[in-house]
Amino acid sequence: QLQLVESGGGLVQPGGSLRLSCAASGFRLDPYTIGWFRQAPGKEREGVACIRGSIANPYYADDVKGRFTITRDNAKNTVYLEMNSLKPEDTAIYYCATDLGIQLVQTMCLTKPHKYWGQGTQVNVSS
Repeated sequence: QLQLVESGGGLVQPGGSLRLSCAASGFRLDPYTIGWFRQAPGKEREGVACIRGSIANPYYADDVKGRFTITRDNAKNTVYLEMNSLKPEDTAIYYCATDLGIQLVQTMCLTKPHKYWGQGTQVNVSS
């Protein structure tokens, strides 16, 4: 059974850091395009960061550039989102998703819907 499971969310103070994990089972993540998305209360879900296979130059949303880093560990079949310098506006439920395709990273992050989603992990940034 194909499954994506996110973890690593929590409560953090502004300026703090978190690392989210998205573990895949039932299929191999490589070489597919994978994305991290988030949805804040009252807002639409948005693409945060997307990565494609082992190709360099992931896509990042403008408001996370320089603060968030998406990486993948193919041996662990897991994609990570390292989040630094967190701000209250980063508060949201974070999801990973894939279409089991190799679309361009910008296409993945800026279009919707997508076929396979995890259940999400809550990130709260507050003092």
